[in-house]
Amino acid sequence: MSEAVRSPRERYRRQVREEIKTLAWEQVATTGASALSLNAIAKRMGMSGPALYRYFGSRDELITELVLDAYRDLSGTCRTAADGPTAPEARLSAVATALRTWALDAPHRYLLIFGTPVPGYAGPPEATEIAAELMSVLLNAFAGEESAGEAGAKASAEKNAKAPPEAPPETGAETDAETGAETGAKAEAKAGAQIGAASDGGSGWDAARALESHLAGHRTWVPDSGASEAALRRALTFWTRLHGVISLEVAGHFTGMGFDPALLYAAETEAAVHPAQATRDT
Repeated sequence: MSEAVRSPRERYRRQVREEIKTLAWEQVATTGASALSLNAIAKRMGMSGPALYRYFGSRDELITELVLDAYRDLSGTCRTAADGPTAPEARLSAVATALRTWALDAPHRYLLIFGTPVPGYAGPPEATEIAAELMSVLLNAFAGEESAGEAGAKASAEKNAKAPPEAPPETGAETDAETGAETGAKAEAKAGAQIGAASDGGSGWDAARALESHLAGHRTWVPDSGASEAALRRALTFWTRLHGVISLEVAGHFTGMGFDPALLYAAETEAAVHPAQATRDT
C-alpha cells in the first residue's frame, strides 16, 4: 500500500515503529543486542511498556526487524556497487570495498548479523534468503570471470593453431650444455616443490578440488543457478576471507598492532579475486 492511500492511523503506527527501531539501534550500538530492552525504549518515548508491545509483540520480533533491515541495506549496498563496473574483477573489488565501508560506518549493525548470536534468539528464514541474494552477486561475477577466461583461452588456442611452427633448437655443444643445465634446474625445483607439498600435508589445489566436489552436493546455500563448482568455491572463499578481516577489525583486534587494516583488506581482496597471481607472486 502506497503512502498516499494509508490512513492517518496506519501512518502514525508506521512512524512509531520507525522511532522504536531508531532507539533500538542506539541501544544495540551502546549495550549490544543481548541487552535490548523494550521497557527502556518505551520510557524514552514517554509511553508504558504494555503500550509499546502493541507495535512489537516481543523483543525477538524487534530484533528480527533490525536484522532484516540490516541485511536488506547490505544487500542493496553490494548490488549497487556491483552494478557499476562491467569487468567481473572490478565488480568483485567494488563489492569488497562497499562491504568494508558498510561495516565500518556502523559496526553495531555489522555485528548484529555477523557477530556473536543473541542468546535464545533464532534468526528469521528471510535473512537466509537475503544472504542468498548477496551470494548471487558474487557468483555472477565469478561465473563471468570464468567465462571470460575460457573465451580468452579459446582465442589463444586458435591463434597458436594458425601460427607457423617454431624452428627446432640448435644442437651445438654449448646449447646442449645449457639445455642440460636448464633441465636439471627444473627437476631440482620440481623436487623441492614436491618436498614442500609433502611437508605441508598435501597440495593446496587438492584441497580446493576436494571442496569443489563437496560443494557439488551441497548447493542449498546458493540460488538455483548453473554456476560451476569452481565458481561456488571461489565465491565462498572470497566471502569468508573478507569477513575474516572485517570481523577482526570491527571487533578491535588490530588495535595496537601498528599496521593499516585497509592494506591487509586490499591484499586479501586481490588474493581472493586473483588466487593464481597470488600463488605466482609467492
